Amino acid sequence: MISETIIANKALIGGAIFAVLFVAERFRAAEPTQPDFQRLLRNGALWACLLVLSPLIVLPLTSFASDHALWRRPADWPYGLTLVADILVLDLWVYGVHRAYHEIGVMRRFHRVHHLDEHLDTTSAVRFHPGEVALSALLRMIPIVILAVPFTHVVLFETLLLAASFFHHSNLRLPAGVERALSRVIVTPSIHWVHHHALPRDTNSNYAAIFSVWDPLFRTRSDGRRSPGMKIGLEGVEDKSAFGLLLAPFQRMDH
Repeated sequence: MISETIIANKALIGGAIFAVLFVAERFRAAEPTQPDFQRLLRNGALWACLLVLSPLIVLPLTSFASDHALWRRPADWPYGLTLVADILVLDLWVYGVHRAYHEIGVMRRFHRVHHLDEHLDTTSAVRFHPGEVALSALLRMIPIVILAVPFTHVVLFETLLLAASFFHHSNLRLPAGVERALSRVIVTPSIHWVHHHALPRDTNSNYAAIFSVWDPLFRTRSDGRRSPGMKIGLEGVEDKSAFGLLLAPFQRMDH
């Protein structure tokens, strides 16, 4: 089946999408790229942590939740419809969790590691503190257990989520008409870059991950627009070293 093929090659698929966007954004950059090897090393170090965490924590938690659901779905449920429904529900859950990472103090401590990045490109999509990744995997068990979401559906969703994250964090310049059309359905760079704007008004908005409908629906869409030279990061806070980022959630928070 297609789903089994995707699951078996999730890492390869993610790597291929990353490589294509990483190269493309350097030939068609929305913002001038500044050579910063240290930044790439920081983001790469955090990505390496995630690659270790996924098979050790994320996948086992997902598998456990699917195997211990509160009920079992009838075998005759239409596969296509349930898959689409599960992807929509999980995407809505990610929206809610992302919003919680901005509104709940303890969670914000971990999520700010992602927002300390002062430039956006495909590497920003995998710049997360290991604690946030583990907590997100734990929280995702809730809808899986309650709704009896099959393991294959969750992994397919995670593959889509990774691809979407690479895309909307990318520094890729799209034709205005194309980006405008896409943004009606999915989160595009023009939407998500506003979320990374240093102004708190914009940072605390635009939480959607794959589908762009959730923010207008729950009135969290910013009326700000991505503009040339937009300040990315956190207002008044500088980025840290890779080791500093790992310690950041446990230190005094100035923002």
